[in-house]
Amino acid sequence: MCVCVLFSTLIAGLWPFRAPKNEVRWLSGENGLLFGKHGSIVGANPIPANAAHTDKSCTLEIWLVPRQVSSEGTVLAFYWPASRVVAFSLRQYQNGLVLERESRGRSAWEESIYVGDVFRGSEPVLFTISSGEAGTSVYADGTLIRKAPAFKLISQDLSGEFVIGNSPLTAYSWSGRVKGLAIYNGERTATEVSQDYANWTAASSTTGQSDTVRREAVVARYLFNEGEGNVVHNQVDSATSLVIPERFFILHQEFLERPWDEFKPGWDYWQDVAVNIAGFVPLGFFFQAYFSVTRRSKSTFWITIALGFAVSLTIEVSQAFLPTRDSGMTDLITNTSGTALGAIAWVWMVKQASET
Repeated sequence: MCVCVLFSTLIAGLWPFRAPKNEVRWLSGENGLLFGKHGSIVGANPIPANAAHTDKSCTLEIWLVPRQVSSEGTVLAFYWPASRVVAFSLRQYQNGLVLERESRGRSAWEESIYVGDVFRGSEPVLFTISSGEAGTSVYADGTLIRKAPAFKLISQDLSGEFVIGNSPLTAYSWSGRVKGLAIYNGERTATEVSQDYANWTAASSTTGQSDTVRREAVVARYLFNEGEGNVVHNQVDSATSLVIPERFFILHQEFLERPWDEFKPGWDYWQDVAVNIAGFVPLGFFFQAYFSVTRRSKSTFWITIALGFAVSLTIEVSQAFLPTRDSGMTDLITNTSGTALGAIAWVWMVKQASET
């Protein structure tokens, strides 16, 4: 029974044992990519920061629609590996978008804004996020929907390694369609945003957005019009084209992530905690029973807990190499706690039996 419990625990913690196939495919009859449950694409090379761009303002345009309105996941993120900072990420949360910026200089901080009620149907929405000294303006299909004076992006935030469809550090994938993406130096006026929307959605736009923007202002433009292959070409700089890997991946997967970094307020987090505790209770129960019979020692309780910790550590270290799993210290704590509860349950059961 102990052997069965041990193998079941290892299988539950490490399944599916390898990276699944990357669920990204070209749309049929239209420009764009469809991202499945485990799907993401990555820049072939980092997008360089433009040192000559002095005012630091920037704009991001992305044309997309989620597979499910009430869902969540990372749509796009820019990552600086040298400082391990996710400079900017765009996430879906239910029917809205979360814009998040992070910095780690002398003091770490992050800031975010939520733009709600932006997904209502199955039609793609062109989001324009334009930021400068006056703050950030968010447009949907050419119409201003949110101004955030306190939330400011700079051009450097839209540089570095970047991934679409997933977080660069953990499995937080997004499902849906992406039909276009562009990055600019400088802010876009309301008139320019409206014109960009018309250009992206024009019926004759089989080759993508028309060239109404100054060439020096465009950092990247991806039209998603290839229709086949594993490359989405950057019309401005081929070195930073997007690549569709064969297997699902995490750009820089976390190794034993710290508990305070893993914490996410909400029911899902506490549900995971409960599952991880309950999952190790059988291991603690049956191994405590086995050691109690075979060792006849007062230390069997601590031996059982040490075993649970060792099994959990093996799983968490191995999960750092599996993109569908998360390697974190929280699970070490919860799994070991579950082992202890299982061992206590056996000791209590034996005590009750002896008293009767």
